[in-house]
Amino acid sequence: MADTDSFVDKIEEKFHGHDSDSDSYSDSDDDHNNKRPPAKAAGSNVYRLFGRDQPVHKVLGGGKPADILLWRNKRCTAIVLGAGTAFWFFFELMEYHLITLLCHLLIVSLAALFLWSNASVFIHKSPLHIPHVAIPEDCVLEVASALRIEINRAFVLLREIGTGRDLKKFLGVVAGLWVISVIGSWFNFLTLFYLLFVSLFTLPLLYEKYEDQVDALAEKAMIQIKKQYAVFDAKVLSQIPIAGLKKD
Repeated sequence: MADTDSFVDKIEEKFHGHDSDSDSYSDSDDDHNNKRPPAKAAGSNVYRLFGRDQPVHKVLGGGKPADILLWRNKRCTAIVLGAGTAFWFFFELMEYHLITLLCHLLIVSLAALFLWSNASVFIHKSPLHIPHVAIPEDCVLEVASALRIEINRAFVLLREIGTGRDLKKFLGVVAGLWVISVIGSWFNFLTLFYLLFVSLFTLPLLYEKYEDQVDALAEKAMIQIKKQYAVFDAKVLSQIPIAGLKKD
């Protein structure tokens, strides 16, 4: 009888131990779930380059253009990049001229159409159907409206700089134009345009791949730039007597 009681006690202890383990597991799971929201909230305060709050794909507009720039559609990306490279190679290294190329292409195309239209009568073939091509008025108006908005923004910016009310913006624009002029002296316009074209297919892809590292470095760089600008503002900019000067 004593052996039976001891056996029952062991079974009860085993069940109690299992229940306590399951309770500890559930408690640990609850603690883990309770700790998740603060981690997510902390991640929302992470510095992002250019102050963006959306993924790179959405920043680039989403859809097919973003897929091409981020190499999501590798076939289309290779075609576009290859066409741009061929265009640069043809005009830059072969020293071909755009107007000459367009005229030659038009001559060949018109000659082929003219000869086929006349030869089809003798070889008993139906002539080619040349579709009617016309640019829609709505498309032209939308492009013109978008260009008008951007040009007006540029005029407003130039006016603000010209009135001398924002020294920081003036120095930033002057520095940007100076950098562009230096880079432009190294390359001609076509090569510079091609480098910008290639950068559209490389920089967004690299940034998306190494997003966290780039954002961390950019945050450190912005902190140092703000410190240096604060010193420059205190020692130089604040000493310049300009009416209506904006200060951050």
